[in-house]
Amino acid sequence: MNLEQLRSFVEVARFGNFTRAAEELYLAQPSLSRQIAALEHELGAELFHRARGGSTLTVAGESLLPLARRMLADAESVRRELAELAGLERGRVRLGATPTLCISLVAEVLSAFHAAHPAIELHLTEHGSRRLLDELAGGELDLALITTSDAAAAERFTVTPLLVEELVVISSAAAPPVTARDTIALDEVAALPQIVFSSSYDLRSTTDAAFRTSGLTPEVVLEGAEMDAVLRFVERGLGVAIVPAMVLIDRPGLRSVRLEGPQLGPSDVSGSALSRTISVARPADVAPTAAVEVMRRTITAGATAFAARAGATMRVAEPGD
Repeated sequence: MNLEQLRSFVEVARFGNFTRAAEELYLAQPSLSRQIAALEHELGAELFHRARGGSTLTVAGESLLPLARRMLADAESVRRELAELAGLERGRVRLGATPTLCISLVAEVLSAFHAAHPAIELHLTEHGSRRLLDELAGGELDLALITTSDAAAAERFTVTPLLVEELVVISSAAAPPVTARDTIALDEVAALPQIVFSSSYDLRSTTDAAFRTSGLTPEVVLEGAEMDAVLRFVERGLGVAIVPAMVLIDRPGLRSVRLEGPQLGPSDVSGSALSRTISVARPADVAPTAAVEVMRRTITAGATAFAARAGATMRVAEPGD
């Protein structure tokens, strides 16, 4: 028994006539008759009383008709649902990202994705990289944008590097520059009044470790702020901060200077004193849905566009980053 046979059966029952049913199905009447005969043979019962004036259902045919209609309806429902998923007319994407990415790259990615696929349900979680990886492993997320490489070798994740960017020193554009040079040394930064992030930020751990390794103690004027607050405080001249280069995009109230590092050149991101790699991670043992895969491609395209806008402080990641 197949769907074509059931469809033919339902149409003959509807019209009570093999000729009209064949026309409705765009089949030759002999082909339709063969399908009905094959179905009767398979079921071991006649389904129609055939007469010159038309065809009527037998008792077996009357029993089969509601079942056949239900089977055809179920098949159509499955076909429609798969078509909608393939066409991104339905679906869900659960994305996790770090705070610095949420106010920069993620904002543009989600805007572009929603404009192209407005029917897809979007969920965003904002945490540090380690917490995001825990949620990814627990099945709470489909994708995570992380800024650490802790899980790069773990079998349970597929981690794809997207961007390598410098951490830069920002100050208020309304105040005098913190240096007349193109770069600033870490010991010079330590002497400036600084606004530092909450201890839950991966970025805070990175900068603390850099100062500690260099034997420096930064001059902190405000501690424990979230990213949006840090940027606003710096804009108002309260102090300086060390932030990822991408948060400077479209923020005219801030100016930045690059940190000195070994072999730092105009296009050498990896040579800066502090840099980070942004990666997209997904569970290695779960096949992504169509919506999740399109989101991953949208993120990759958005990261490439960001690198082009950021100039020397950011580049697209290469194999091995």
